[in-house]
Amino acid sequence: MSAYNWKSFEENEDRPTKPRRYGVTEMRSPHYNLFTRNVLQDIFESMGEYVDGLKFCGGSHSLMPKTSIKEVIDMAHQHNVYVSTGDWAEHMIRKGPSGFKDYVEECKEMGFDTIELNVGSLGIPEEILLRFVRLVKSGGMKAKPHFEVKFNKSDVPSGGDRAYGAYIPPAPRSFELVEDVDLLIRRAERCLEAGADMIMIDADDVCKHADNMRADIVAKIIGRLGIEKTMFEASNQRTSEWFIKQYGPKVNLFIDHSDVVDVECLRGRNLGRNHASVLGSSYFMF
Repeated sequence: MSAYNWKSFEENEDRPTKPRRYGVTEMRSPHYNLFTRNVLQDIFESMGEYVDGLKFCGGSHSLMPKTSIKEVIDMAHQHNVYVSTGDWAEHMIRKGPSGFKDYVEECKEMGFDTIELNVGSLGIPEEILLRFVRLVKSGGMKAKPHFEVKFNKSDVPSGGDRAYGAYIPPAPRSFELVEDVDLLIRRAERCLEAGADMIMIDADDVCKHADNMRADIVAKIIGRLGIEKTMFEASNQRTSEWFIKQYGPKVNLFIDHSDVVDVECLRGRNLGRNHASVLGSSYFMF
């Protein structure tokens, strides 16, 4: 099925073909409604050219038979769509020292392309996180650490000069969360140095709602990490619109599967800036 010729881009902002390094659209699997192969097949056949990745969310794949997971992954690959595990690794490390390694091997065997590492949920020291990134890469898959802008207060390094290699007593665990975008960036930079392919930024406290976007935080993250190495979770269509208006069609977004048409229209220059103008005429495709 050929794509509709209802969008175009300015020459200097041309939309590259897949696989793309920027302007990536990763969609959330439709796990909140009836997850059938037909739902995904309809999306891929009608808009597969504009979907770069599929992410299993909420541990949805843990409730599915392996044969069904493999069918979904194979179908995505037929449309040149990569498949991400979502943030499920934190449940695997509870199985013991070899739990994460076994998880990586199983993901590779199933055909997953990307393993997401939710830093907040994992609750592990930075060196172990970097070790996990390298382990994913050595397994032939892409690593995508997932960061939030708020950290447990006990995880924030304390200031003050000290001798190199000096013993630092562990801080007692705290239930208080503090905002520290500089710590997020430093840890993300180290993950990229260790081989991570992209950094996912959680929407909470940053870009959950378009009315209270933390534009200062977004600008600082993109300025330090680069637009090609960051992906932002866009919780709704207005948030997607804000990102595309501010950073153009090259911004990488993680969106709901129901927003694929709208986001791709917003990336196009000829359909106007108001996302409401394309909603009514676009959803007939599904």
